[in-house]
Amino acid sequence: MTLEKLIKNKKAKVAIIGMGYVGLPHAIEIAKAGFFVFGIDISKQRVASLNKGKSYIDDVSAQDLKEIIKAKKFKAFSDFKSLKTSDIAIICVPTPLDKNKIPDLSYIKNSAEKIKKHFHKNELIILESTTYPGTTEEVLLPMFEENGFKVGKDFYLAFAPEHIDPGRKMPLADISKVVGGVTKECTQLTKLFYQQFLKYVHPVSSPRAAEMTKILENTYRLVNISMINELALLCGKMGIDIWEVIEAAKTKPYGFQAFYPSAKVGGHCIPLDPFYLSWKAKEYNFWTRFIELAGEINEQMPHFTITKVMTFLNRHKKPINGSKILVWGVTYKKDIADPRESAAYEIIPDLIKKGAKIDYFDPYVKEFNLNHEFQKKPKLVLKSIKYNQAVLKNYDLVLILTDHSGFNYEEIAKKAKLVVDTRNAIKSRKYKNVYW
Repeated sequence: MTLEKLIKNKKAKVAIIGMGYVGLPHAIEIAKAGFFVFGIDISKQRVASLNKGKSYIDDVSAQDLKEIIKAKKFKAFSDFKSLKTSDIAIICVPTPLDKNKIPDLSYIKNSAEKIKKHFHKNELIILESTTYPGTTEEVLLPMFEENGFKVGKDFYLAFAPEHIDPGRKMPLADISKVVGGVTKECTQLTKLFYQQFLKYVHPVSSPRAAEMTKILENTYRLVNISMINELALLCGKMGIDIWEVIEAAKTKPYGFQAFYPSAKVGGHCIPLDPFYLSWKAKEYNFWTRFIELAGEINEQMPHFTITKVMTFLNRHKKPINGSKILVWGVTYKKDIADPRESAAYEIIPDLIKKGAKIDYFDPYVKEFNLNHEFQKKPKLVLKSIKYNQAVLKNYDLVLILTDHSGFNYEEIAKKAKLVVDTRNAIKSRKYKNVYW
């Protein structure tokens, strides 16, 4: 049976490498559509959890996981043997930057090597991990053509960037998917596959176009958030409330989209992906100045936040050295359990270095692991305090980094001695003990 018929009949077996924030939601949706899914992850702990029907990702319910297991449409593995019998292999692994902001493709390459080991004809390979334009054709394609297989005839290769936004309550089926195959046949098969469980699939001319699409989406956000952060700093010097200005600008019915200040752009996409393009652009003797400038502003925001804390403490005759500070929220955005690239990773160690005594509260993160150069031990592990309003009196200042829902921030303003609010969680401007 051809791969096209296997897809149409829901008989194609799908292997997804990486059971994280992207891979697991896809596994659920694909299995619900009727395909059998092999979930592959090198973490034995994750695999054991999945096979017991326990989800470790907020956006994936245990009920959905149990249903596809009961229907015998999903099984997780910590090895790669299931690739032998899979018809479609999807790579959903991290693409971090190293300390010099150089792309690290090791996870993609290692996954491709595993696929190659069990490679067979009529297989569709899809890369979903965000990367620079050219990766699919320059890195993956040569690996799979080594055995004499011809792309578009003997096997199929495409890039289809993930569009998942953790914490956003939108069904995966409603999120659009861009697909770009190495050949027309690759694009057509990839489009056909995603159409089995997604409402809207948009084909583009090549993997490069699809790779650039994802980079454009996140560069747009990085540049605009960094711009509003810079204006927030200027407004602070001019005595203007940036939050009031944004709300006023939003009243215009066209030509303006609101972005909001923060202590730093966090997460696994926006602060990282644009630098994949910046790095690749140098190959063409081209410098992406907007990306570099936006990155520079973003990296400075934790420092400006600490300066705010110190300034506000000094105004109230309290030095930073010896001050007790409660950091409110360590995830990169509200109502999720994901701290990746959070400003807290930079702000907390710096406050400790300056002599502050730090506790934190986050209902989504029970323990927060910090690489902290000022401790004898290589890692500093903090545990979230148990919060009630009475504990606020124990702190000289509350620093709001993440405005999780379900809390009365006006009451926090009333009970706390001092507050630095980086998220405009406290809407009223009547409090003299709050610094926005």
